[in-house]
Amino acid sequence: MRKWLGGAGGPVAGLPGCSTPPPCAAGRGGPERRGNAGCALPAAVDIQPACLGLYCGRTVLSVNGSVETYGDCGVCPRGQRTDDNKICRECMGSPDRYDWLYLGFMAMLPLVLHWFFIEWYSGKKSSSALLQHVTALFECSVAAIVTLLVSDPVGSLHIRSCKVKKLSDWYTMLYNPSPDYITTVHCTHEAVYPLYTIVFIYYAFCLVLMMLLRPLLVKKIACGLGKSDRFKSIYAALYFFPILTVLQAVGGGLLYYAFPYIILVLSLVTLAVYMSASEVESFKDLLVRKKRLVVLFSHWLLHAYGIISISKLDKLEQDLPLLALVPAPALFYLLTAKYTEPSRILSEGGNGH
Repeated sequence: MRKWLGGAGGPVAGLPGCSTPPPCAAGRGGPERRGNAGCALPAAVDIQPACLGLYCGRTVLSVNGSVETYGDCGVCPRGQRTDDNKICRECMGSPDRYDWLYLGFMAMLPLVLHWFFIEWYSGKKSSSALLQHVTALFECSVAAIVTLLVSDPVGSLHIRSCKVKKLSDWYTMLYNPSPDYITTVHCTHEAVYPLYTIVFIYYAFCLVLMMLLRPLLVKKIACGLGKSDRFKSIYAALYFFPILTVLQAVGGGLLYYAFPYIILVLSLVTLAVYMSASEVESFKDLLVRKKRLVVLFSHWLLHAYGIISISKLDKLEQDLPLLALVPAPALFYLLTAKYTEPSRILSEGGNGH
């Protein structure tokens, strides 16, 4: 696209209607051009069209000193995102505390589901549940470490990332511009690099490690279970991994902003359901079986994780006291359980109270 630079001088003697170009026009824009009437015309200067779209940008083709040469407007390469001037810049930052908490939440999901289904299908008399729990923890831990090692920079547990600015950064495919309402300029790229794709890589490693380790382990130690039951926890994982993958693909951005509240709500609900199903009505009932204490402390860890994720611990003197609220739901349940016992309510109703 060429744009002509207009002159600002006065009229030229003997040539009515012509204007004298600025004295420095020839020096800045190249040799001047003359029309049929002999009027001096300013030189043409190439002006690149504006880069449309919220996430379209120009890649840097070459750098000569302080002068950069840019390409056409389009999609930014992987590991880059546009700056305020619509130039694709490499992501050189590091994930902040909230980003790591989000990645930790996404890493916990398959582990918690593994533990749930292992406990569900192991049976009360099975001695293999504990070893399967440890194996699931080992699989997810190794998968997380390998995922960090293969991420850029390769071979390091540190990763470089782009800063998440708003929800639309997770859904760049919805913001491809159509300048003429016919042709679409595809500028879809990972603006939140690598928070979107690193979760898929982690799930893939988890699945591979599970298929390599768990079947051999279960076949050797799960002697107390029938042949049809011993592999059910593995079959369950083959179902929930695709579900988690679709959840990340579709709702990754929503999960990024909502996961602290999801942790708090789900941990409160599951703790109440477990204590009700286990008929825990007093502190003495908690001490009868060690398993109940393990479940209680696990939920307390989830409570603390949710509180830390919400507060981000930006101000330690204000946020750390909030962790004192972690035991509050369990204490409230134990103190009020005797008043909500169904048999007591029915008996009082029958007596007319």
